[in-house]
Amino acid sequence: MNSEPTAQSEERPRPQSLTDLFVSFTLLALQGFGGVLAVVQRELVEKKRWMTREEFIEDWAVAQVMPGPNVVNLSLMVGGRYFGLKGAMAALAGMLTVPLLLVLILALVYAQVASHPGVAGALRGMAAVAAGLIAATGLKLFGALQKNVLGLRLCAAIGVVVFCAIALLRLPLAYVLIGLGGMSCVLAFRRLKP
Repeated sequence: MNSEPTAQSEERPRPQSLTDLFVSFTLLALQGFGGVLAVVQRELVEKKRWMTREEFIEDWAVAQVMPGPNVVNLSLMVGGRYFGLKGAMAALAGMLTVPLLLVLILALVYAQVASHPGVAGALRGMAAVAAGLIAATGLKLFGALQKNVLGLRLCAAIGVVVFCAIALLRLPLAYVLIGLGGMSCVLAFRRLKP
């Protein structure tokens, strides 16, 4: 029985090398203008299948709680999972190197055209698209909550309370995260406790 899970995990796709990890995260980062949640989920879960939807949700939750950009935290976790510290550094380098160079170039260009009304309109349009991508990804991942230990209804209720606390009541994210996140962790721990 112990050899079954091992055989299944060996059959699962994984990065072939540190170079594969670096290139994959570089390409991922280059697709993520305005937000990468949708892109990361599609690439890592649906295309490459390096993670299941449930693993993605769990790792994304941890990445959000850790300090720093969520996708950078996730890249460190994925790289570390497959190749240890070297993998974490390769994924991090892939996530940051080329995008950093592009951002520096774009900053120079933007300084020249920032006052143009068309540029301001384009940026507002990109913000709307990014919001739509995040909403679509949230809806796509919603089904994975059925396997969550808290159950779909309680997860949905917590999500609604979090939305109301942040979007409507404008409570600081840190307070909501500590309060509702802590409560969710305690509830999950109690349900998992034998």
